[in-house]
Amino acid sequence: MSVCLSLSKGRIVTGLLAVLVVSLISSSALAQSDSNPRYDVFAGYQWLHPGGTVPAPNGDPNSPTAFQVPDMAKGFGAAFTYNFDRHWGAEFDLGVNGGSSSTMPAPRETTFSVGPRVMWRTDYANYFLHSLLSLNRVSVNGLNGSNGIGAILGGGMDLPIRKGFAFRLFEADYVWARHNYSDFAAPQFPDLRRASFEGVRLRTGIVFSWGGAPAVAPAASCSVQPGEVLVGEPITATVAISNFNPKHTVTYEWSGTGGQITGKDTTAQIDTTNAAPGSYTVTVRATDAREKNNNVASCSANFTVKPLPPKNPPTISISASPTSLQAGGTVNLSANCTSPDSVGVSVANWTASGGTVSGSGSSATLNTTGASPGSITVGATCTDTRGLTAQATTQVMVENPPPQVDKALEARLALHSVYFVVNQPLTSKPNGGLLPSQQKTLISLASDFRKYLETTPDAHLILGGHADHRGSAEFNQALSQRRVNRVKSFLVEQGIPEANIETKAFGKEHNLTTEEVQGEVESNPELSPEERQRVLKNIVTIRMASNRRVDVTLSTTGQTSVRQFPFNATDALTLIGGRESETKKKAAPKKPGAKPTTKKP
Repeated sequence: MSVCLSLSKGRIVTGLLAVLVVSLISSSALAQSDSNPRYDVFAGYQWLHPGGTVPAPNGDPNSPTAFQVPDMAKGFGAAFTYNFDRHWGAEFDLGVNGGSSSTMPAPRETTFSVGPRVMWRTDYANYFLHSLLSLNRVSVNGLNGSNGIGAILGGGMDLPIRKGFAFRLFEADYVWARHNYSDFAAPQFPDLRRASFEGVRLRTGIVFSWGGAPAVAPAASCSVQPGEVLVGEPITATVAISNFNPKHTVTYEWSGTGGQITGKDTTAQIDTTNAAPGSYTVTVRATDAREKNNNVASCSANFTVKPLPPKNPPTISISASPTSLQAGGTVNLSANCTSPDSVGVSVANWTASGGTVSGSGSSATLNTTGASPGSITVGATCTDTRGLTAQATTQVMVENPPPQVDKALEARLALHSVYFVVNQPLTSKPNGGLLPSQQKTLISLASDFRKYLETTPDAHLILGGHADHRGSAEFNQALSQRRVNRVKSFLVEQGIPEANIETKAFGKEHNLTTEEVQGEVESNPELSPEERQRVLKNIVTIRMASNRRVDVTLSTTGQTSVRQFPFNATDALTLIGGRESETKKKAAPKKPGAKPTTKKP
């Protein structure tokens, strides 16, 4: 029986110690909180029910009985707790209960307990649970005193009164302990069974607490944006708080030495409309009404109100593109509006003395459909944010409609290329080289072009000079330049303004190929089949003759001269170079000592 008793006690002790060790290890791993006490002590009234059962001191040894001690209820309780952090602590507990009896001397039960305690702290109440391992001491006059082991499991609620002092509204615990009857019995009762102590323990009393890190004072930080304004410009003030209880509502009271301040929360607006220029301070007081003390923080920020500068009106300029056009076209209008005081501006109220203007903002469009020739005045208004305005205008010229182009004349203006003899004109005679047939072509061209200029005065004739492939590049470039210069001077002689003629010299670049010349020959309507056949037999010579020319282009239409060699002209053989057969020249015997001749392009 004693073995069983020992094993039972061992299991109980082992289980309670395991709970205690785990709780302490968990608690020690947490840092001490800044907002909870390090120590607290409880003292108060304790009531125990039903008390315990012990053997009767004068019982029959052959029939041992026990008697109840129900009036051990009243007593005293105390506890000391070391807090590891806001929630966990190690508790040391003392409980004493004593009673009186008409049948025997008064008994006494005392408990010494230790174990972990966990507490939930709120603004209005603190709730706790504890699990304690106990040493239970029972003393009864007439019997031996007995020490047993036990446990206390339970919890309670504290009501904070002020910092460091609270009222324990209740504590309710389950108390359990075991004792051997042999501990109580006289020698004549060696085999009495185990005594049992278990029931409910209720407590109430007061709690004192102290220690721990001091509470951090609440703080506030203020700022204004912007820090400098002109009279009338708004300012925004903000406050950031710290170390207040985040679960509480904080109220804000704003005040200042200048401007009108409006705000209730963390942001306030400052109206400086009626503030005189100078430096001012805005202050806010943050209060946590639920805290008993240390619940206020305040801060201030400075701002400057500067006098308004002189009000300068905005400036505006208007540009038009194009500035001159014929009626029916459109003009893009753009306004550049700025303020010398760097305030906001806008453009509106576009007007025009002719045509129709449409648009908004800094861009508009003028439509000149139906507008009479002459100047149109376009205007716009620039307004800044203070109501100051400025106007600007610009002129757009509507031109007289151009004379109607004589389409028939334009179609009749037949352009023909002009051809030159080999190496013509000479450097020594730059005004020569034009054969009569080519002069006749240019005279007819000049007559038609003079009439064309009456309706299209900006038209140009573009002359492009060429040379055949023989000779150096420098020689051919100079030769083709002399050829366009000669054609230009001849046209000027026929009454064409020099300003209406352009020249380009290509040298032997862009020469016609044999295939291109062959195509021109085959499409030439002036040649009979027999003549066309003879020409094609001498296509190499004809190709070189076809590249000794000046082409003519009309600038307004892009029309290019017809490159049709004048085979039927009276001086065509001269232009070709006598139509000598290259084969006959190669077959003719050369005189001894004769020097080879070089054909100029």
